[in-house]
Amino acid sequence: MPSLPSLNPPYALAPNFFRFPALAALAGRAALGGQREVALAIYLAARLAHDTLPERGLSGALRTDRATSAKTWLANLALPTPVRPAIAKLVEASAGTPAAAADGVRNVIAVTATFLDPHARLELDRLAATLDAQALVG
Repeated sequence: MPSLPSLNPPYALAPNFFRFPALAALAGRAALGGQREVALAIYLAARLAHDTLPERGLSGALRTDRATSAKTWLANLALPTPVRPAIAKLVEASAGTPAAAADGVRNVIAVTATFLDPHARLELDRLAATLDAQALVG
């Protein structure tokens, strides 16, 4: 049986996968300050947590350096008092294991529930489940 021709022209680039599009969209829709800064902080922390997965290929030393830099960036944001420690703990957990990151993600979900829309919350729930599954495997 002959193979079907590709739908993309031969010179086209492969589609780029964008992690956490609902969180990014939430940040883009939010007004300056408050909710936007919380959404951006969660987006950053979620990306760092996602990078604890072995298939991401980042060493522990690199993840530690990234977490340190992220904490410096977070210090410059005007985050609400209950939100800041939860996000900071998730960023710190991103230097460790997927299990620690999963716990951090669930804590961020609980603390930031009023800032998240259903789609962003679903992305974070899926991230926590993925991290939990990795913790069981490895």
